[in-house]
Amino acid sequence: MAREQFQTLTEPMYYILLALTEECCGVDIMEKVKAISHGRVLVGPGTLYAMLAKFEENGVIQMTTSEGRRKSYVITAIGREMLQKEYNRLMVMVEDGKSFI
Repeated sequence: MAREQFQTLTEPMYYILLALTEECCGVDIMEKVKAISHGRVLVGPGTLYAMLAKFEENGVIQMTTSEGRRKSYVITAIGREMLQKEYNRLMVMVEDGKSFI
């Protein structure tokens, strides 16, 4: 299921889930990822829509509205748990590296 498939998240996956802590559509997700990452992470439409489909299929996000081609999504409880676990994992890595850098 979702936990096995998403043991760790790539940067785009992580930022997409951060963006979806508030309901938004694809174009808004791309803009939010860019804003949250201060322009460091850019997600193109191909990557975004492939990830949205995979996330939705695994219950990580859910579609909230669909008007023509415009679809909005929001993170689910499963997705929030994944996001929290990834955040915790990254924080442990940062702590582990502090004494070496």
